[in-house]
Amino acid sequence: MKVLTLALLLSLPVSQLAPQQPTLRQPVSHLAKKSKGGRWYFAATGHAVYCYGPVMTVPRANGDLQRVATFCRDGSAVVPLKD
Repeated sequence: MKVLTLALLLSLPVSQLAPQQPTLRQPVSHLAKKSKGGRWYFAATGHAVYCYGPVMTVPRANGDLQRVATFCRDGSAVVPLKD
């Protein structure tokens, strides 16, 4: 019986005999995530918005120019800014 047990033990792959080391997880926090380089702006509606794109000057329907922030966190492509 001992010989049979020893033979079975020796027939197992080596990886099953070696203790498996646990996989270490990296800590996940909001500070550890890579920043996309955005910035806070004051929207014309009176709210603060966080946008990733550049600030651009676009013409209004009446011909005046208006500053807008682009690609904002709230899903807006363009947000008019308060001057």
